[in-house]
Amino acid sequence: MPKSVNKVILVGNVGKDPEVRYSQSGTPVANFRLARNERFKDRNDEWQERTEWHSIVAWKRQAEIVGEYVAKGSKLYVEGKIQTSSWEGRQSGERKYRTEIVARDLLLLGPRENSGGDCQGPVRNQNEDQPSHAGSGEIVDEDIPF
Repeated sequence: MPKSVNKVILVGNVGKDPEVRYSQSGTPVANFRLARNERFKDRNDEWQERTEWHSIVAWKRQAEIVGEYVAKGSKLYVEGKIQTSSWEGRQSGERKYRTEIVARDLLLLGPRENSGGDCQGPVRNQNEDQPSHAGSGEIVDEDIPF
């Protein structure tokens, strides 16, 4: 069977403060939305801008760090995988779907807005079931494909 790849890399801004909750077993989970802007020329050769929103979820220690250091407006590099879940709606019985990015690595790209301190650096996922990634987590010129 051929190898498949499920890898997402996003750079964007957090739309509102992350929500950190705990599962019944006590595992922390953070949810937040990331806005990614795209600029392009339309058919009339005029510049257009489009914003795409992504739902991000982080688990365990990474979720706690997100809750502590990430706030509305934070610029983040997020690396992870796409995951879609489905369920039946309670009232309608219709099949519902949610697609989100499960974060493996996060990199804070700017200073923390509400503290004035410098919080740059990678936030690695500490899950044992997630593969570890080599490297510093920093984006260098050689990583950019253009």
